[in-house]
Amino acid sequence: MGRRAAEPVLPSLVRAARRELVDRRPVWFMRQAGRSLAEYRKVREKYDLFAICQKPELCAEVTMQPVRRLGVDGAVLFADIMLPVAFGLGVDVQLVEGVGPVIQQPIRTRQDIDRMQARTPAESVPFVLETIRLLRRELDPAVAVIGFSGAPFTLAGYLIEGKPSREFLTTKRLMYAEPALWETLMTRLSDLVLDYLLAQIEAGAQVVQVFDSWVGCLSPMDYRRYVLPAMTRIFTGLRRAGAPSIHFATGTAGILTLMREAGGDVIGLDWRVDLGEAWRTVGYDHAVQGNLDPAMLLGPWPVIEDGARRVIEAAGGRPGHIFNLGHGVLPDTPVEHLQRLTEFVHAT
Repeated sequence: MGRRAAEPVLPSLVRAARRELVDRRPVWFMRQAGRSLAEYRKVREKYDLFAICQKPELCAEVTMQPVRRLGVDGAVLFADIMLPVAFGLGVDVQLVEGVGPVIQQPIRTRQDIDRMQARTPAESVPFVLETIRLLRRELDPAVAVIGFSGAPFTLAGYLIEGKPSREFLTTKRLMYAEPALWETLMTRLSDLVLDYLLAQIEAGAQVVQVFDSWVGCLSPMDYRRYVLPAMTRIFTGLRRAGAPSIHFATGTAGILTLMREAGGDVIGLDWRVDLGEAWRTVGYDHAVQGNLDPAMLLGPWPVIEDGARRVIEAAGGRPGHIFNLGHGVLPDTPVEHLQRLTEFVHAT
């Protein structure tokens, strides 16, 4: 009888997400593909963000740019969190430079929700899935393809506010005053996010991250009541797909145990918490990701090195730490700092 083909070796980032031992600590950066890279700025001279996302070859190229320049262990899909909202739900979304997503008709009533379309990812965002397939073919197998989606609360915040907000007062007013309408919207959005991520995994994403950028504006009590059910539904649904999931949010020092309860194989930590203390809170049965302050990369290298070393020491040598920033790369970050940081993490 012939020999069986050897099982493919999984990327170190995937193995770390499963809390397996790895030869070196994996590292990637949120927003690593973007304005910090000159080659990306050159692409943006010709194309806006949505246009890039709708051209799989170009989108794959932008996704791979930081892998080549920085030597990171993951290629995170270049996309905007509003893609499934715009193309899957049929919501009129404009990406306004210097502002962010702007919704022409913010949600106020049940009729606004009922007007939303219900299209599958294959129908609405085939270009996203094709980009993932291209990445799997073209990337070194040692580099993980990371898919992602915005979380229901963050998407709801944009849909209700109509534009980015810091306080989310209109969102909270609807949440408190019309809980049935809120539940309907969160159910609709959790369906959207789950289907979107499952389609990404089927297309070849090896890890998926759920970004809840703005949920830190909620109290623990409100998170449990108004957000936890939707997040639990998403992460429970993702388990059947087999790819590890990362649950990331900002401003979450007070809800880490609730995030753990909601689900996710990896809990992403922002820079406002000590990684060691946060890992104890989350529990060592979960992997963690993070959590250097992105602003630190604007400073001199000795400061960056000291901060990175402290993050690594806080991890305590336990398997299951993925090095990242505590939020996205800032546009003015020197590329050489990202390169040097990647090399430092790999060597430490």
